[in-house]
Amino acid sequence: MKRLFCLAVIAAALSGQSLSAQAAGVEFAVGQTSDSTQSYRLGVQFDWDQSWLQSDVGRLTGYWSGAYTFWDGDKSASNHSLSFSPVLVYEFAGQTVNPYLEAGIGVAVFAHTEVEDNRLGSAFQFEDRVGFGLRFAGGHEVGIRATHYSNAGISSPNDGVESYSLHYTMPL
Repeated sequence: MKRLFCLAVIAAALSGQSLSAQAAGVEFAVGQTSDSTQSYRLGVQFDWDQSWLQSDVGRLTGYWSGAYTFWDGDKSASNHSLSFSPVLVYEFAGQTVNPYLEAGIGVAVFAHTEVEDNRLGSAFQFEDRVGFGLRFAGGHEVGIRATHYSNAGISSPNDGVESYSLHYTMPL
């Protein structure tokens, strides 16, 4: 809980900075891996301000995501990672609530090459994500996301790690 408080303080400080003129939102996520490692993520999203395939059903859009994740291991030492990813979003049309699906592939750098029993092989990892959620009028979002980290066989071992998380994004 102490870590969540620290992340909230950082986010509050960020929301008052000049980033607010460019950033679309600040993301908070809490998740868990299959090895019961807790993950706490603080990120910033930058909208692409582009729409494709717009229809009565919805539209395709996207954003850039930059994030810091703290991996709190219960069996071994904790870990940290920084990630950057382009994310495609299909947002369904709605009046005040818009459901959406998202998918992205980006990169991440870990401080250590292990997360619990998962040996990553290198600090450099690819970040793959899929998720869904709800976007509310005013820009607030809640959703569920699965994120996979792997070095794609660039180095051995390549156990990879997955995190399943609940996230909330507040607009800036």
